[in-house]
Amino acid sequence: MGLLTFSINVTLDGCVDHREGIADDETHTHFTRLLDQSGAMLWGRTTYEMMEDYWPLVARGEVDAPPALREWALSLETKPKYVVSATRSVFPWTNSHHLVGELRTVVKELKDKTPDGVLVGSGKLATELDRLDLIDEYKFLVHPMITGHGPTLYQGGLPGTRRLELISADPLSNGAVAMHYRRAD
Repeated sequence: MGLLTFSINVTLDGCVDHREGIADDETHTHFTRLLDQSGAMLWGRTTYEMMEDYWPLVARGEVDAPPALREWALSLETKPKYVVSATRSVFPWTNSHHLVGELRTVVKELKDKTPDGVLVGSGKLATELDRLDLIDEYKFLVHPMITGHGPTLYQGGLPGTRRLELISADPLSNGAVAMHYRRAD
């Protein structure tokens, strides 16, 4: 069984707005490495829809992009992408699949069939999965900024505190820190 890892950009004040953070080559290389080490991506519908119109164009070379962004796009293109949605059932992007059924059951099945693990890249979905005790690891890229707005990490709250064990903390030259934690409880 693979691990379910929540990975996202977050500012020092907990903002997970996709427009915030340092979007440079080093950041994209970091996330490409994480994606390449995993077996699949898991998103909510909103995150999928933010990604589906842009990244396939970059992967096909229809949009000019630096090499680090193109590598990210190519990795996304080939990686299985699973989407949780109650309002949409058709996901035409290459290797995209709709997860249907009770969330706990379908995500456990996905973990079971993905030995290299699954990356969750949607904040609201990750909160729901954490409420179900399904997240095994957290890989946050913490950006050196305070935004003063949301959405924020775990904005919807959790039923209790999560105790975590630090696996690694790796600073990037751009000032961000890649934090890797595993559930300790």
